[in-house]
Formats: sequence, structure tokens, C-alpha cells
Amino acid sequence: MKNIRALQLMQYGGPDAARISMIQAPVAGPGQVLVRVAAAGVNGLDWKVREGFVRDAFPLELPTVLGIELSGVVEEVGPGVTGFSRGDRVMGGLGGLGAYADLVAVTAANLAVVPDALSLVEAAALPVAAVAAWQSLHFAGPVREGQRVLIHGAAGGLGGFAVQFARQAGAQVFAVARGRDIDYVRGLGAEHFIDYDAGPFEAIAKDIDLVLDYAGGEVLARSWQVLSAQGVIVSTASPEILASTPAGRRGLWFMNKPDAERLKAIADEVAHGRLQSRINAVVSFSELPAAIESNRTRPQVGKTVVDFSR
Repeated sequence: MKNIRALQLMQYGGPDAARISMIQAPVAGPGQVLVRVAAAGVNGLDWKVREGFVRDAFPLELPTVLGIELSGVVEEVGPGVTGFSRGDRVMGGLGGLGAYADLVAVTAANLAVVPDALSLVEAAALPVAAVAAWQSLHFAGPVREGQRVLIHGAAGGLGGFAVQFARQAGAQVFAVARGRDIDYVRGLGAEHFIDYDAGPFEAIAKDIDLVLDYAGGEVLARSWQVLSAQGVIVSTASPEILASTPAGRRGLWFMNKPDAERLKAIADEVAHGRLQSRINAVVSFSELPAAIESNRTRPQVGKTVVDFSR
């Protein structure tokens, strides 16, 4: 068996806890497709897993390969798989870890074909952020025209898609982000921009029907006061919401699940220019550990993608 590159989490900790090493190449098992990875998206979950913040919810046997979404080319089709052939360009979220490796065995049901108009680098930015934004927006129930939706982290990869999906649904969007990102966020369709650095968002946002918490931390605690009587907070960043929701309020914890059909529909919209997908930076495989740390320490605008060919 040949060896391949992978970014492995050796132990929980800081930037040095994840190291590039050589591991044995996988094979495609029943229901799986072996993908030669061309690119992968960098996500906040990478550093949260690295530092052990989710070790209770997701116990891991270390070392393990990090990364949760990828794009690439089908190298091998496992037993029982139909609809994919060697050479197909594909993308998908794994529904687990393991994307930061040259070859990855992926559950076939999690994969979608990449539209011809998108590069594999562009495709790698979509599986997690775009699908999670759509799912979290509708997690508490269908979003109706005229609803007031507040989005924390509106300039990020997840928030940017949520702004666009909320506007498509006819919602009135209140977008919270850094002041420097106002033109970008307004360009996505946000009617109300709230500069996070200029003052408390709760002084501006009132009677909100849905809060999407993509930021976490003290933002969640401050968000309860902006809700309407029947309002709800959906958080992807604060699992403690399940234990900290005040009496009489509604708070939901959301975790993304792969959805190949939704991913393909979103990718087609991006390919035809009906949705914007912003890639903030493209890095080499050797720069991946630093890119994960940058995701932790610096506010992100759009997505960072690792190009395996660099």
C-alpha cells in the first residue's frame, strides 16, 4: 500500500497539535467512493476539534485526520455504488473527519458532481458552509416572507450564505459583522447592517423572529433580549444553548448534516451567478496548520480553501 499526505491531530492542543505526516492510503469500501482530493475547505470546527472543545460530544481515537469537506476526482468506486465513475469531479461534506488527506474514502451518498462552470477550489468552499447555512436557517421551521432574521458573523463563509438564503425567502435581514465588511454584506442582500465594533447590536435589533448564532461566546447571552415573543435562537457555535436557554424562550443547537441534493442545487446557483461564494484565501497544504490557527484568531470574510496542488 502506498502512503499519502495527511494533516493529523496527534493530541489536543494548540497549533502544534496538528502535524502533516504520511499515512497509509485508504481503499473504497462498500457504499464508498475513493476521492483524490484537489481542495478542502477550512472551518472553525477544525480548531475546535484540535483544542478539544468538542471531545465530549465527539470522542476521537488519536491520531486522526482533520478536515470535514472536500472536492476532488473519483479514483475508485466501491462495491454497491452507482452514479459515479472514475474521473468524475465531485464535492461533499464528510459528516465526520478525514478530508485533509490526498486520498479519502467518502460515503457516496454525501457526494455531488461539481458543475462544469466551477473549479475544484471553488467547489471545496461549498459543502459545509452553504448547506449548513440553508439547514440552520430553516431548522426552527420554514422562514416566511417578512420575518425578521438576525445573523451573527454575517461576513463569514456560513453567514454570507445565510444572508443570501434569508433574502431569497423574503426575510428582513439584520446582519452583524465588522464595519469594514459593510459593502460586502450589503451586497449579499442585508437590509440592516450592524457594525459589531460600533456599539451593542442589541441596541439596534428589536423584535427579531430568528437569531442565527454563528459567533458563539457572549453573543448568545446578549441575544435573548432582542427576540420577539415567539422568537427563537439557532446556534451552530454554542452547544451550551441547550442548558442555558431562559425559561419561556426557545433555543436550538444545530449540527450540519451532509445533503448532496441540496449541495448540488446550491452549487448550480453559484455556477449561474445567482449566489455569491467568496473565497478569502487559497493556501498550500503546507500552510494548512497556520490557516486553521488563523481561522481561530482572525475574523473570517468568506472561506479559506487549501489547494492540494500547491
